[in-house]
Amino acid sequence: MNLNSPLFDRIRTQREPREPPRESTLRCDSPGCEAEGAYRAPMGRLREGQYFCFCLEHVREYNATYNYFNGMDDASVARYMKDATIGHRPTWSMGTRRGQAGFREDAMAAVDPLGVYRQRFRRPPPAAERRGPRRSPVTIRALVAMGLEETADRETIRARYKELVKRHHPDANGGDRSREEKLREIIHAYKTLRAARLV
Repeated sequence: MNLNSPLFDRIRTQREPREPPRESTLRCDSPGCEAEGAYRAPMGRLREGQYFCFCLEHVREYNATYNYFNGMDDASVARYMKDATIGHRPTWSMGTRRGQAGFREDAMAAVDPLGVYRQRFRRPPPAAERRGPRRSPVTIRALVAMGLEETADRETIRARYKELVKRHHPDANGGDRSREEKLREIIHAYKTLRAARLV
């Protein structure tokens, strides 16, 4: 490191002197007091963010008699305390707004223009509208592995299995062994469907 570099010429070695603290021009808000009003005290309910400025002696007197709930009856104080637990925000029980004016069932669709969440939050159709029997999660995974829908029948499953085996078998694609893992997955899925008596 070169200490004779011109970069070091611009480095300050001494701090600039600070300004002395300014004298407060506020006087105590207590009538007849000429002392400095260095201590703030809240003005009270419905005047949040506003403060009196008192000297130390008068701020102690003010704090000894300060009551935020002065002028409120017991029911109002209890209601205020209850609302304070939720941050004074309106709340309602789950499901009570359904069907009221202004509440839309398709509210999610209104803020989802691309339909990303529509399938996720869609209500299942009634039992009469459901197509085919319900399948177990293992069976559904096997159908997905073969690229089939949940409603596939026996003939569709067999035809799809034959097609996939011909496509991924090493003998059918010139000895390429890169697709063997996919072939194993298809065979396992077919065995799962056979065990579920879908084939």
